[in-house]
Amino acid sequence: MTVAYLVTHSGGFHADELMSSVILTRLFPDARIVRTRDNDWITPAADRIIYDVGRDYNAQKRIFDHHQPNPPMRDDGRPLSSFGLIWREFGRDYLRAFDLPEAHIDHIHASFDTSIVLPVDLVDNGALSPSIANELTELTLPVLLESLKPVFDNDSAEAEDQAFANALGIARTFAEAFVARRAAKLRAEAVVMKAIEDAGTGRVLELPSGMPFRSAVVRAGADQLWYVISPRDTDWVLTGIRRDEDGFALRADLPAAWAGLTDEALEEASGVSGAKFCHNARFIAVAATRDAILRMAEIAVAEAENFGVQ
Repeated sequence: MTVAYLVTHSGGFHADELMSSVILTRLFPDARIVRTRDNDWITPAADRIIYDVGRDYNAQKRIFDHHQPNPPMRDDGRPLSSFGLIWREFGRDYLRAFDLPEAHIDHIHASFDTSIVLPVDLVDNGALSPSIANELTELTLPVLLESLKPVFDNDSAEAEDQAFANALGIARTFAEAFVARRAAKLRAEAVVMKAIEDAGTGRVLELPSGMPFRSAVVRAGADQLWYVISPRDTDWVLTGIRRDEDGFALRADLPAAWAGLTDEALEEASGVSGAKFCHNARFIAVAATRDAILRMAEIAVAEAENFGVQ
């Protein structure tokens, strides 16, 4: 399709049309964003996509609003914003623009929808308050993006459009970083699964580099694994595996005698030449060589087994 204009409303902006603009500008980089409420612009035409304005939803006519009576809903009855409508229509094409493997598209599409699109939809429709995040309210994506609006007494004629343009760049960074992380996680899973196979019944998983590993460990049912080792720059790292997705409790902590120690003090406490650091919370340790980190892992496993860790 030939799209020359991406039309959304003027005035104060919200996360839904900002994030919609992220998707659409990736797919139609030559199109011009027009922020207006002029009826001539918000009437469907062959040269434009209209979103978050126009009081109609018709994908064939390329108008995606949610402010009309009987607005569009998700299959589960929760409300959609313009972002949800744009994502439903263009989300997979947006992801394909990153040259992702086709086999990963549906997974990343669903993950982006759950983690990014749905919260924006709910907040924009008043079905969810960012205040549910308590002390983190100001750090939620909808609040962060809307905090980029001009202050009330900035009466420059260009203030709103300039602020929108600035916020769009930031919103784009968040969206692209999310996609990159999810894509990397899927790439990592194949590597981790092979490493799990190689580890057999052992307690220690060795990876060729730092990478996301917990989801693959859980999916593989590798409950026997307690620790992960991998190279990092010129050092080697020993990391505990969290018991649950939420929270910081580990399947097995590193030895209490190592907590907070570095260099010679850690070498003395562990008996391992090349031991360099152990975090005070006992979830990560660093050594100078692979042999040293393997020895630290062996000691950690033996101590955990002595304490009856299952």
